[in-house]
Amino acid sequence: MYKNVIMRTVIVEIDQDSGFCFGVVNAIKNAEKELSEGKKLYCLGDIVHNSQEVERLQKKGLITINHDNLGKIRNKKVLLRAHGEPPSTYETANRNNIQIIDATCPVVLQLQKKIQKYYKQLDMNSSQIVILGKIGHAEVNGLVGQTEGKAIVVEKKEDLNKLDFNKNIYLFSQTTMSLDDFKEIVEEIQSLVNKNVIFNSFDTICRQVANRIPNIKKFASQHDLVLFVAGEKSSNGKVLLGECKKANSNTRLISNPDDIDLMWMENIESVGICGATSTPKWLMEKVAAKVNILVRRSVN
Repeated sequence: MYKNVIMRTVIVEIDQDSGFCFGVVNAIKNAEKELSEGKKLYCLGDIVHNSQEVERLQKKGLITINHDNLGKIRNKKVLLRAHGEPPSTYETANRNNIQIIDATCPVVLQLQKKIQKYYKQLDMNSSQIVILGKIGHAEVNGLVGQTEGKAIVVEKKEDLNKLDFNKNIYLFSQTTMSLDDFKEIVEEIQSLVNKNVIFNSFDTICRQVANRIPNIKKFASQHDLVLFVAGEKSSNGKVLLGECKKANSNTRLISNPDDIDLMWMENIESVGICGATSTPKWLMEKVAAKVNILVRRSVN
């Protein structure tokens, strides 16, 4: 005797605007080109803040090293990822006869040059260079390096107590920060700064990243469940995840398909899959495949 089974249809959609930004695509292309030629290649830091993509490239032969390792190797080829590096990295490479493959994102490189230009022109006794960004982030370290370590990094309004509001302030931003957060910091400094000092702010946020916010909010609002795929180290991922949650409270952060819970599929008619600028499309596709498997399992 056969039982009638009513198949439940669940729409599974991958956000076409999610995935690697230009800078990450360029860095990975550079790495794959060298590896395809059978050459030994080192990468200074994780090439992208996504462990699955890092593992994929390591299987092809990419060797991830840190700055301590860089000081010990000689006559090797080293890739600099999209985040950029401080001048000291290039100096070490030059001393150790290391061939640099520079995959610094053009947007980050332009920002580095701008900060370095102001640092050389300003009197640092009467001025402060301030960077809105994540303390310790690779891009931020590269930006601070343009000022010989003298730039002040702030992550939030509470960090502004590091500043002297009787000195001139020149504010820049990590390229992947939220525009709203930047505007909030600008307004806060304006309310605190002495009226006799100079305060200049420079919106140095990458528009390719910033423009993803309205797109991802719209995408998230169109689905019953949103699976946001990102690595734990992704600064941009944290920003975009927050925006997704604002648009859809039923947003779940996952790093791989195994993180998906079957219970999430109950009474769901559509699932949206999106991610950070460090999330590979192939990983989102794997997540979509897993969702389809789970949906079939949930049918009674």
